[in-house]
Formats: sequence, structure tokens, C-alpha cells
Amino acid sequence: MVDETRRVRGTTEHEVGPGDASRELSRRSVLRGAAVGGLALPLVAACGSNEPDVPAGEVTVAASDVPVGGGTIMADEKVVVTQPAEGDFRAFSAVCTHQGCPVQTIAEGTINCPCHGSQFSVEDGSVVTGPATSPLKTLAVTREGDDLVVG
Repeated sequence: MVDETRRVRGTTEHEVGPGDASRELSRRSVLRGAAVGGLALPLVAACGSNEPDVPAGEVTVAASDVPVGGGTIMADEKVVVTQPAEGDFRAFSAVCTHQGCPVQTIAEGTINCPCHGSQFSVEDGSVVTGPATSPLKTLAVTREGDDLVVG
């Protein structure tokens, strides 16, 4: 048997057996792994999550801006306000529960997400068409004169 001893930079001598060289990590391998991991993390995060964002604080909208049988999307505030029937106002998160995309349209009684086609009811935020399996998060809405306050 051949006695192999190798000095590894920054360490003391140790015995290296057959195949042990493949277990050593080079500085280049470590840096490459860190770079790939650092690039992959934002890409994975960009795919969204199942936890929808909810608005911070109160959001106000004029009741006259919310059509009967439809609604209004306030994209910057991540809020949807609907009026399924005259004088009956509802509010939901405007973030799709499938992968966190913002919903973009309201048509024919549904709140619609363009990313994967999920549709939610204007009445209660429930899923009408998947792939989403969870309803939109319901938010409190109160009427104050001619305005609706969400939050």
C-alpha cells in the first residue's frame, strides 16, 4: 500500500486515500455555488408565494366608483372593492392566492388574475376557476358618507 500524505493550504498534513480528492472543495467551487445560490433566490422569490399581500393601513374609495355587479381594483393599494348588489360592498386583497400575482380585471361577476387564469367571485372572493384553490383574503369595508373605507 502506498502511503500518501498531502499538505492542504492552511491546514496540517493529513492522509489522503483514493477518491478523497473529489471531496475537497476548491475556492472556485465555493464561490460558484454562492453566486448561483445568490442568483437563484430572487428568481424563486419572484415566482410568488401562497401568502397574499394585504394592504397596510386604510384605503378610501368613492362608493360611486364601484359599479353594481362589478368592482374597482386599486392596484397600488392591493385592494379590490366590489358591489355585487346595490349598496352591498365587499373588499378583498387584490393578490391572487395561487402565486401572488395582482388581479387585473373584473368582468361578468369575476375578479380575474392574468397570470394563470384564476377567477374569483365578486360576491365573496371564492374561487370560480383555478388553478387557485383558496379564496381572496376578505378585508373589512365600511361606508362613511359617500366613501368606502377598507382596512
